[in-house]
Amino acid sequence: MPTRWETIDGAAGTLAVHAAHGASSGGVQGNVLVVCHGFPVGPDSAEGLGASLSTLADRLAAETQWQVLVGCLRGVGSSEGDFSLPGWLDDLRRIVDHGATLAGGGVWVVGFGTGGALALCVAAEDDRVRGVACLGAPASFEAWTHDGRAIVDYARRVGVIRSPDFPPDRRAWVAAFSSVRPDEAATKLPPRPFLLVHGAEDEEVPLAESRVLAEAAGTRSELHVLAGAGHRLRADPRAVAILAGWLERQGP
Repeated sequence: MPTRWETIDGAAGTLAVHAAHGASSGGVQGNVLVVCHGFPVGPDSAEGLGASLSTLADRLAAETQWQVLVGCLRGVGSSEGDFSLPGWLDDLRRIVDHGATLAGGGVWVVGFGTGGALALCVAAEDDRVRGVACLGAPASFEAWTHDGRAIVDYARRVGVIRSPDFPPDRRAWVAAFSSVRPDEAATKLPPRPFLLVHGAEDEEVPLAESRVLAEAAGTRSELHVLAGAGHRLRADPRAVAILAGWLERQGP
C-alpha cells in the first residue's frame, strides 16, 4: 500500500507529513511521537528522504503502539520552500503544533542530526513536548558559519535549496546559524526525559557534542554510545532498538 502523505501549512509553503498509527488511533498511551530528519547527504538526496522517513515511522508505530508523525522540513521531500536553519526550526514548531492536535496524551520529539538539535530548541520553549531523543545531534551550529559559500553550495547539491536567487542575503542567512543554540536549550529540558544516541565513529558530529548536551540537561539525560557506528543512525538497528525501548519505558 502506498504511503499516504498529507500537507499542512508552513511559513514558506506547504509541509509534507505522514502519520503512522499504532494499535489505536492515538497509540496505547495517547501519545504522538514527532520524528524529525537530519540534513540530507548526497546529490539531490533531499527529494527522496521522505520515503525512508515514512518507513521508520511505520516501524516505530508497530513496535511501540504509539502514533508516529513524520514531517519534511522546507526543501525536503515535497515540502515547499528553501532551507534556512531558523526556517527549519519554524517548520518543526508547526509540525509539533499539528502533532498536538492528534495527541490524547503528550507530544514527544525525536530528531536525527540537525533535527535532534532543533527538537531540543522546540522543547525548550514548548511545555507540550514531554521528552526528547537526539541521535547524532550537534550541540551548536557555530562551525557552519565559517564558510557560508560552501554551505550554500552543499545545500544546493543535496536539493534543500531549489530557488536560484536564494538566499537573498547570504551573510544574514549564514549568521542566523549562530542564533540556534541546542546546548542552551538542553538546560531548559529538565525534568523531562532526554535520550541521546551517538556513533563512536561519527566523523560529522563528534561524540563530544552529545556529551555536552547530556551534561547540560543533567540527571534525566541518558547517553548511549554505539561502537563502530557513524553518523547515519536511522539505518542502524541498534539505534532504532534503543529508541523503541526508551519510548516503551515512558509513562502516559
